[in-house]
Amino acid sequence: MSTSKVTAKGQITIPKAIRDALGVDTGDRVEFVVRADGIVEMIARTRPLLSLAGILGERRLGITVEDMDAAIAEQVLTEADGARQ
Repeated sequence: MSTSKVTAKGQITIPKAIRDALGVDTGDRVEFVVRADGIVEMIARTRPLLSLAGILGERRLGITVEDMDAAIAEQVLTEADGARQ
């Protein structure tokens, strides 16, 4: 178990073992989250924004408004034909 003392300014030093485990270094950000059960979690926010590129997989191109209008019109006709039968 690692402990740290709070200074008069409310600052703490994160013990080296914890810094190493989180992968945080000088200048990195950490986030504190207070859970409903009263436990406080410290989350490392060390990844730069650009490191998230590609995380969602392959980029897909969207469809045009015209394509959407055509698909809606086709569905309306299909439902209208089904209602007539």
